[in-house]
Amino acid sequence: MPWIWLLLAGAVEVAWAQSIEPTRGFTRLPQSALCLVLMLGAVYLLSRALQDLPVGTSYAVFTGIGTIGTVLTALAVRHEVPSPTALTGLALITAGLITVHLGTATP
Repeated sequence: MPWIWLLLAGAVEVAWAQSIEPTRGFTRLPQSALCLVLMLGAVYLLSRALQDLPVGTSYAVFTGIGTIGTVLTALAVRHEVPSPTALTGLALITAGLITVHLGTATP
């Protein structure tokens, strides 16, 4: 179950990252409220995962999911195409996340 909490936290972090731009510098109240709710939700879900997983592993996976998910969402929704170098970096992050997951014993 802790890995489920962590995956959910990463997914909410992606939604949070995508919700920042529509706030227009936190000048739009409804969009800003949604952004803050998503931020708090991501941190809450991460804290649930941290009850059973090491903080270093959890945070690495959380930010990795957020990074990769945000780039892929920006590609799909906003048609922001990453450079070949950025794609190489994302592939390395993905490989690192898989390695971290495989090397972490779940209690």
